[in-house]
Amino acid sequence: MASLRLRLVAWLLLPLSVFVGVCGYLSWLNAAAVADYVQDHDLLSSAKVLSDRLIWEGDDVQASVPPSALSLFVSPDRDRVFISVTNTSGALLAGSPDFPLPRVRRPEGVDRAQWYDAEFDGLALRAVLTTRSMYDVGGAEDITIAVGKTTRSRDHMLRALWLPSIEYLLIALLLAIVLTTLALTWELRPVVRLSRQLAQHDPLHLDFAVDAHALHTELRPVADTINRFVRELRSHSEAQRRFVADAAHQLRTPLALQASQIEFARYTRQHRQQWDTRRADMDALWLAMQTSNRRLVDVTNKLLLLAQAEHRDAYSGLERVDLAAAALRSIEQLAALADRRRIDLGMEAPAPAWVQAQPALLDALVVNLLDNALRYTPEEGRVTVGVRTIGDEVELSVEDNGPGIPPEARERVFERFYRVSQGTEGTGLGLAIVREIARGFGATVELASNPNEAQGLRVTVRFNRRVRPTP
Repeated sequence: MASLRLRLVAWLLLPLSVFVGVCGYLSWLNAAAVADYVQDHDLLSSAKVLSDRLIWEGDDVQASVPPSALSLFVSPDRDRVFISVTNTSGALLAGSPDFPLPRVRRPEGVDRAQWYDAEFDGLALRAVLTTRSMYDVGGAEDITIAVGKTTRSRDHMLRALWLPSIEYLLIALLLAIVLTTLALTWELRPVVRLSRQLAQHDPLHLDFAVDAHALHTELRPVADTINRFVRELRSHSEAQRRFVADAAHQLRTPLALQASQIEFARYTRQHRQQWDTRRADMDALWLAMQTSNRRLVDVTNKLLLLAQAEHRDAYSGLERVDLAAAALRSIEQLAALADRRRIDLGMEAPAPAWVQAQPALLDALVVNLLDNALRYTPEEGRVTVGVRTIGDEVELSVEDNGPGIPPEARERVFERFYRVSQGTEGTGLGLAIVREIARGFGATVELASNPNEAQGLRVTVRFNRRVRPTP
């Protein structure tokens, strides 16, 4: 893109250039009108002088051309002047023969004059025609007087009147270009300083803020936006550092256990004579390694799922999905876990409920809700999944009769790796994943006590993008 300074100069000077052009054209018209008026006035004055020199001599009118009639046209431009004086019958009384007269004669006004343009002897002329009636005892006779002049002095006057005006306008335009460029260069200095400040700053350190007071009023929103983005980036960066630290802490424990278990297995292999006495220890070791590995795999899978849930591109192509069918698939997936813990896992879904979602992430949302409920519900407990349509919302609820979550901890459970009970196996990522996926779908997640049990938890996800099924 072109320079902002050049674009602003162009936008400022474009209308100014049009204004100069219009003013120059109007100035030319005004100068032409003045030059035409002066020329026409001189022609009429000369014709009047000739008219005053008409006299009767006997039965004929005689015309003489005094020097005063032509002195009006004396100029350095050496214009040529032609005259014609004719009587009623068209006989030439004075002047040049074949002088061009207008085809249609319409003298008007008090002076009974008619101005016209003509060409004579290869020269362009401006001419005036006037008539005078000569009265005598024998009658009256109309005399036609025509005076023509070349246009050199008129053109010279036009240039003399118009050129200074257009020169002043062009000088003003040039000064406007220079002053506008200097003014924009001066006024854009804060923007240049801001650009240099941002370019020189270390992108890995987000501890800076743009001083909005040093900028113009129109640029302060830009500085405020930059500062807001920096604060958000700093917040995301801090959250990412916390996430990495928490993930490292969660992965360090199973990895340390596996390292010690592997070391113990190597020691036992080196002392085969003690195998019989250490068989029970080895069985416990393999069980511990299996548990540790399962936890490590679970944490890794949850971290990958959370990363996918936080990626905004995952929600760019939402589809029309039946939430009831997704809940049923999740129940079938976790039915074996419910059987092992002798938990009554049921579902209440009277009809299909359509929402806008990404199928894989919607399944992950429901699975994590059910997995969380099954882990914290005691044996022989109850977990119920409900899917219903209420007005323009589709509601997914998961109820259990476990220990529940205290009201003061219901917001913290959405934090990564936070667990209310440390004695229960889990990663602390389930509800964090649920909230991130719900947020991507435009849904909300609420925690409350189970209204149908003496104790327990009810998790409700409300989708506000209901889609009616096609017939």
